[in-house]
Amino acid sequence: MRFDRAELVDEARRSGTLAGLPSGHFIDGRFVASISRAKMQSFDPGRGVPFATFAAGSAEDVARAVVAARAALSGPWPRLTPAARGEILMRASHLLRERAARFAVVETLDSGKLLAESEGDVGGVVRCLAYYAGAADKLQGDSVPLGPDYLGVTIEEPVGVVAQIVPWNYPLSTAARGIAPALAAGCTLVVKPAEQTPFTTLMLAELLHEAGLPAGVLNVVAGTGAEAGAALVAHPGIDHITFTGSVATGQRVMQAAAEHVTRLQLELGGKSPVVLMADCEIEAAVEGVIGAIYENAGQICSAGSRLIVEKAIAQEVLDRLVARVEAMALGHGLSEAQIGPINSPQQLARIDAHVARARAAGNRILTGGGIVPDAECGGGWFYRPTIILADGLDDPLVQEEIFGPVLTVQIVQGLDEAIAAANATPYALVAGIYTRDHGSAWRFARAVDAGQVYINEFFAGGVAMPFGGNRKSGFGRAKGMAGLRSYCKLKSVVARL
Repeated sequence: MRFDRAELVDEARRSGTLAGLPSGHFIDGRFVASISRAKMQSFDPGRGVPFATFAAGSAEDVARAVVAARAALSGPWPRLTPAARGEILMRASHLLRERAARFAVVETLDSGKLLAESEGDVGGVVRCLAYYAGAADKLQGDSVPLGPDYLGVTIEEPVGVVAQIVPWNYPLSTAARGIAPALAAGCTLVVKPAEQTPFTTLMLAELLHEAGLPAGVLNVVAGTGAEAGAALVAHPGIDHITFTGSVATGQRVMQAAAEHVTRLQLELGGKSPVVLMADCEIEAAVEGVIGAIYENAGQICSAGSRLIVEKAIAQEVLDRLVARVEAMALGHGLSEAQIGPINSPQQLARIDAHVARARAAGNRILTGGGIVPDAECGGGWFYRPTIILADGLDDPLVQEEIFGPVLTVQIVQGLDEAIAAANATPYALVAGIYTRDHGSAWRFARAVDAGQVYINEFFAGGVAMPFGGNRKSGFGRAKGMAGLRSYCKLKSVVARL
C-alpha cells in the first residue's frame, strides 16, 4: 500500500481513485459486509463522478456494532490502566503521521477539499491523538473537605457506549475529536460517518485497532442518516450521543435521545461574525476574512460567514476583498487551485438558491454569485466565491446559514453596533474581531454570545481549546480537557471515618 504523497497523487489523478480503500463496516475489530449486502457509491466532488463503493448499513448492522461495543466494556478494555490507553493513542498518532499522505489524498477524493486543507486536517488529528494520549492519565477527581470525620472524593468514570454522528465537511477531524477523548476516558464507541465521506473514519478505526485497541472498542457503521444514523441514536444500548450537523437534524436527534434519556452533545449550525474595526491591520484582517469564509469552500459550521466592518474602512476592505476573491482559482482538490468544490449537487443547489433569493430581493452582489459551468472546471460541483451586501439585521443573508463560499457584509458605525450585529442571529458558535485596541477586543469577547472568540486571527487555538456553541449552535464542548470530561460520568463517594 502506498504512503508516498507524489505516488498517491499520481495514482489518484490517473485512475480517479486509490487501491485498497475499505469497503465494509468496521465491527468487532474487522471489516464486515452489511447484513443486507447493500452498497453505496462515494463521489469525487471535484469531478462529480463516483470513485469507490462502500457498505450501506441498516438498523441490523447498527445493532451488531452496539452489541460489540457493549461486550467490549466487559473485556480487557476496562482493565487497562489510563496510561495504557494513552499508549495506544500515542501509537496511533505515530502511525497516522507515517500514513498522513494516504489519509489526506483519500480525504480530498471523498470530501472535495484542497489537498493542503486535507493535509492540515490530518496533521490536526495526529496532534489530537497525541493530546488525548497525554491526557488519559491526567483525568482525576477531587477531594472534598467535609470535616475530620468524613472523606469525600469524586471519581470520573467512563460514560459507557458512545454513539457519534460525523458530518461530511470535516470527516476525519470531527471523528477524531470525539473518538480520541472517548477512548482516553475508557468508553467504547459506535461511529456513523456521513454517507458522503465514510472512508477516512473507517481507515482511522483500522489504524487504532492496529495500534492495539481491543476488538469491539471502536466500531464504524457506514450508511445513510435515515437508515443507520437514526437507528444508532435511537438504540437503547447507547449511553451518550455526540452529534455534529444541522439544527433540524440535531432537533430530531434530541427527540430520539429523550426516549431513553440518553446523554447528548450537539454541535450544530453557525452564522459566525468577523468584526473589522477601523484601527485593525487591514492587510492581515483581509487575509483572515478570506481564510475564515473560503477555506473548504465555506463548508464549515464555524466559518466567518458574516463580515461586520466599521464604515471608516469599509470601502478599502471591500475593494481588497473583491480583488483577492476574483483572483482565486477554482479546481479539483488535487490541482493547484485556491478553492475547491462543493461536496454534493444537493448542497450546491442550496447555496445557489440562497444567493438567487438575495439577488431577487435586490441585495448587491459585489462578486461571484453563480454555479460554475462544467467547461470551466472540468466537471464537478463548484460555486463562485461570492460577496454580498446585507440589507439590515433581518436580512436572510444575515440570519440563515448558507454553508458555502458566500460572505455576507454588514457595515456598522462603531464597536457597540458591531456587538449588536454580532449577537443578532439565533446562532452562537464562534466570533472574531480584528483591532489594535485590546480593550475593545476584550470588551467584544465578553459581550458577544459565542462558544469561542478569536482576536486578530480566525480558527486559532487547536485541540487544546474547548469548542462548541450556544443557543441554536448546540451545547456541550469538544476538544481540550472539557472534551475529555464530556465522556465521563461523575461519581461522588463519602466515607465516615
